[in-house]
Amino acid sequence: MNLKIKLISIGIVGLFSGLASAVQLLEPPSTPKVSNITVFVAKKIVTMDPAIPNATAVAVADGRILSVGSLEDLKPWTDKYPTQINRDFANKVIYPGFIEPHAHTLMGGIVFNKPMLFPAPMPNPWGPAFPGIANLQAGMDALKKYSNAIKDPNQILMAWGWDEVSMGRAPDRQLLDQVSATRPIIIWNASGRNFYVNSGAINHYSITPDKVKGITGIGIDKNGQLNGQFLDVTAAEYLMSVAGKDIMNPSQMPRDYLYMSDLMQQAGITTMGELSFGALDLDMELKVARDFSTSSAGSMRVVPVVTGEVLKAKYGDKAIQEALNFKRYDNDRLIFQGVKFFSDGGYMPETMHMGHPTYVDGGIGGPSTYANAKDFASTMKPWWDAGFHIHVHSNGDVGNLDTLNALQLLQDSKPRFDHRFTVNHFGVPSTAMVFKIKALNAVVSANVSYISQRAKLQSPAMGTDRASTATRLGMLVRNGIVTSIHSDAPVSAPNPLQEAWSVVTRRDVYNDGKVWAPAEALPPSEAMKMITINAAYTLGVEDKVGSIEAGKFADFTVLDADPQTIPEIKIKDVAVQATVLGGRVIPVSETKQPRPLP
Repeated sequence: MNLKIKLISIGIVGLFSGLASAVQLLEPPSTPKVSNITVFVAKKIVTMDPAIPNATAVAVADGRILSVGSLEDLKPWTDKYPTQINRDFANKVIYPGFIEPHAHTLMGGIVFNKPMLFPAPMPNPWGPAFPGIANLQAGMDALKKYSNAIKDPNQILMAWGWDEVSMGRAPDRQLLDQVSATRPIIIWNASGRNFYVNSGAINHYSITPDKVKGITGIGIDKNGQLNGQFLDVTAAEYLMSVAGKDIMNPSQMPRDYLYMSDLMQQAGITTMGELSFGALDLDMELKVARDFSTSSAGSMRVVPVVTGEVLKAKYGDKAIQEALNFKRYDNDRLIFQGVKFFSDGGYMPETMHMGHPTYVDGGIGGPSTYANAKDFASTMKPWWDAGFHIHVHSNGDVGNLDTLNALQLLQDSKPRFDHRFTVNHFGVPSTAMVFKIKALNAVVSANVSYISQRAKLQSPAMGTDRASTATRLGMLVRNGIVTSIHSDAPVSAPNPLQEAWSVVTRRDVYNDGKVWAPAEALPPSEAMKMITINAAYTLGVEDKVGSIEAGKFADFTVLDADPQTIPEIKIKDVAVQATVLGGRVIPVSETKQPRPLP
């Protein structure tokens, strides 16, 4: 099992394609079965279609939108076919279904169902929210509580969400032995890149210095013994090879998937991008995704983006053809689209590659994934030539430069127009990088939690200016670059309205409310594009979702108020009442508890 891509953090393609079947062309929707029409009436419908920006009624048949406007406007349809008027949302506001363009559904479900150490509050779709772990002492207290609650002294304690920055240190064997030196303890950090274990785990898995000799990132203390740290790709990959069966329980995967699906539904999400498909276990992920795409328990569409390095390791020279073959599994709720690569490390654990002036302490973080932009471009080139929409995880300033320079080399080798190359996260950008993105016609999907949750934590290591300008959303939009925002769940909780609030206010959401780089703030109209039509464009499915237009899927989010007309400070507090998926109404109350699974 290749976990390299998962641990590093994870459209329409161009005209010039070596493999025509890789090109995502606009296709006409299937002919609707207009035997019965349902008309949803609302106080206000915000369509995200600039030609008809607002409406009060939308007609739906066979899961698709027939027409939008007023009840009078819909008469060409409703006078001809049997029609049912649904007034359940007559006092509500309807938006296109929110879109999460970058998350990890199965991984998120797995770790959110483990004992938590995460510093920020985390919602729980089926129970009370997790309040967050404030500091090192609180983290240690929580671990002791988790351990004491397990009656079997040999049972493994697996906890997720250790944040090295907020805790003030990375744990090691000696620290975790204070909880227990005999019970196996495994800590998975909040970025998903690092593992930490105690003596009990080292002994349980028979890990010795000789067995791990030469593996980068496995810590050895001054006495030549394992210090319990498994840092970054190769080291964490090794730990998963010996402990993965205990960390991931296949029998729990459907429930884990449902957990994340319900968490997203309650946030108003109807479509999500799975931005590292295959990084856990390709066959297992495919089975779970296919089952949910036909299950009544599911409440969203999934756009899986395969991980290039994983497919290369599994299939070798046949990787591209195998990626194309996934399209045979497509249906209305499962749409395979694109490939993902990684330029550098993580923002949260400060392992992203930083250039001048580096970190405040003089460190550069971790190395780039590839030696240089030329090597990176060579790795992506077969996929580029085949016409794939490429997504790149890119955080540090060196990582971003490698990403953009690699794109330049790809364009030089084979020009493409609508390539939809997407820079994901865009943690430490500069003005020059934004101009380069515009020149290369690339797209950005930004992690706005870098401002709302991380700026205060990261500024001591990065400097106030670079922590403040993370993602540079205002400059991106003002330069005409299509920009969406994401949670990268489980890195942060999927919450599109809170993310939109962050775009508009640039405020710290959990600490002191400080406004970071207010010049980068944007109006609510731009923020709402980022979680609807722009997010659809980022994933290459804007012909199917993202706006309320005739022919698209009838996917809506039902709100108590319009985020564009209320005081900006209240945007994150707007309540989601329901979602509509293909015309099927799913009240939030329906996903408040687990349900029978296929």
